[in-house]
Amino acid sequence: MAKRRRGARTAPHRATHHRPFEELVERALATIPMPFAEALDEVAIVVEDEPTAEQLGDGDSDSDDTLYGIYEGVPRTEWGADWIAVPNRITLFRLPLEADFADPDELEDEVWLTVVHELAHHLGIDDARLHELGVD
Repeated sequence: MAKRRRGARTAPHRATHHRPFEELVERALATIPMPFAEALDEVAIVVEDEPTAEQLGDGDSDSDDTLYGIYEGVPRTEWGADWIAVPNRITLFRLPLEADFADPDELEDEVWLTVVHELAHHLGIDDARLHELGVD
């Protein structure tokens, strides 16, 4: 689980009209190209308001880091033939995303980036490689 320092935290927040958050998630999922989109059949996509204490982990990260999403499960690269299927899920955290991205277009972009980032973890791509690819 990686916490990412992102968002327009220094820019003044202005009142804007956002699309419903679930619509942003659906739009992000619809843009995932094949063959990566096939992996979405193996993962539940969940929207929660905020992460739980367990999802936040041990709390040793920088206080400026925010958790926008998390992948929980077994990445494809670690599946074994003798394993029982384990439910995989990507959880997106609505309140931190909306708080850090007041502009509707920026929010939509960050929802997309978070979906791609967490799906990449399901595909076995770690944070170092995501950073190399510019998806962090």
